[in-house]
Amino acid sequence: MDWGNVTTEDLVDALRECNLYYYRTNYFIMIMFILGLGFLRKPLAIVAAILTGLTIAFLNDSFAVAFNEKVTRTVRQFSPHLAAKLRPPMAPVIRGRPTAKRAIHICGRPRWVFVLIFSAASCILWLTSCNLLTVLWATLIGLLVTLLHASFRTPNLKARLNTFREEFRAVWRNYSEL
Repeated sequence: MDWGNVTTEDLVDALRECNLYYYRTNYFIMIMFILGLGFLRKPLAIVAAILTGLTIAFLNDSFAVAFNEKVTRTVRQFSPHLAAKLRPPMAPVIRGRPTAKRAIHICGRPRWVFVLIFSAASCILWLTSCNLLTVLWATLIGLLVTLLHASFRTPNLKARLNTFREEFRAVWRNYSEL
């Protein structure tokens, strides 16, 4: 790459690609940090946000199954009898196949029960503590800082070294062909 002929469009495209694909984890941590600072103002917002997040996560099949497995294994270490009660009910089987689509259970109860309980608890916490505005401002600030950082960030050292290495290899190949 000829660094003397780099246009601003090339630079902006390279920055977007570099930032969006390689720095998602850092941006997630930055947003969580800013949300954490926002929650310092009203600590009950942390509980409400966690309950809301769990409610949304329970709607995901793989998360609900994994959560059920983890809870059952943890409870089994302390009380095997209680862990047996946390198993989902047995589904009837006809000719080696289940009769209906198997419903997802969490701790022995249907998933909708957990979603309903966690939704109700999070709604009560959001309404009683008036934390919705705090969370919205913290989320907005977190996203704004992330977008500003992604817009003005220069490429990192590793990307520069990789580019230099590729350019050096290309030049070396040209010299070895002579």
